[in-house]
Amino acid sequence: MKKSDKRHIASTLIRRIWIILGSLFLGLGILGALLPLLPTTPFLVLSAACYARGSERFYNWLLNNRWFGNYIRNYLEGKGIPWKSKVATISLLWITIGCSAAFAVHSLTIRIILIVIAIGVTAHILFIHTLRQGKEIPQE
Repeated sequence: MKKSDKRHIASTLIRRIWIILGSLFLGLGILGALLPLLPTTPFLVLSAACYARGSERFYNWLLNNRWFGNYIRNYLEGKGIPWKSKVATISLLWITIGCSAAFAVHSLTIRIILIVIAIGVTAHILFIHTLRQGKEIPQE
């Protein structure tokens, strides 16, 4: 086998690994949109980064996707996320954490950890720039 053939095989394998990782992170991002304890944005951004390294077609598909495309592009470009998304995310986060801490978790330590996570996620979301009607609202 020629040296160039080996490089081509290795390159193809690496690209496929990036695509698999991108798909895994996309799946986690979709789950994160449904489950408040799982973050959405970092997984979608990781998915875009993996697809960018593995497949231009997958990367373009993700950035032009009708559900995630604008969200990812706005985040990657530093434009932020819409106010409604922030309110919905934080509300759902606290409702879920509150119900979990009150009814599903019996350990005080775990309850404290859940609340600390919720505070951290809330702070992160609040510090992301806010988009209102397609325009960025500066953060102070």
